[in-house]
Amino acid sequence: MSLTRLIALVALCSALSTQAQVPVQANPDHAAMLASPDARLAANKRLVYDFWREVFEGGHMELVDKYLAEGYIQHNPTVPTGRAGFVGVFSQFAKPKPIQDRVRAPLVAITAEGDLVVLSFARTGTDPKDPQKKYSTTWFDMFRIEGGKIAEHWDPATP
Repeated sequence: MSLTRLIALVALCSALSTQAQVPVQANPDHAAMLASPDARLAANKRLVYDFWREVFEGGHMELVDKYLAEGYIQHNPTVPTGRAGFVGVFSQFAKPKPIQDRVRAPLVAITAEGDLVVLSFARTGTDPKDPQKKYSTTWFDMFRIEGGKIAEHWDPATP
């Protein structure tokens, strides 16, 4: 490859990288995201959504028995498995506040299939190579429902 072509390729890649990303946008229509023609999927979505509003965002650890199975399995490396482990960690910093009618976090989608429900959120990250540079990305939390309660949780968290 000639030097001229290499310079042109580098310039093109640089131009594309600054314009390539489309920022992730939250979906303002939570009711539509919660809807499903399948009553079981709609109930699973509502269970996870209400858990997120009341317990996770609202900080109401006294409601955790309503949502989490006793043997709740946690795959996040910073939170122990079990309902008591969840309460132990989140009680340290989540103080009860008024429960909102909607999830406050920038929710992009609620997806349900079988016994799984995924909440996807818009999130802003910081480039580790350039702390002044922000980028748009997506975070997810996936839950498995069993017996009308959340039995398992996954997310992309690292230690």
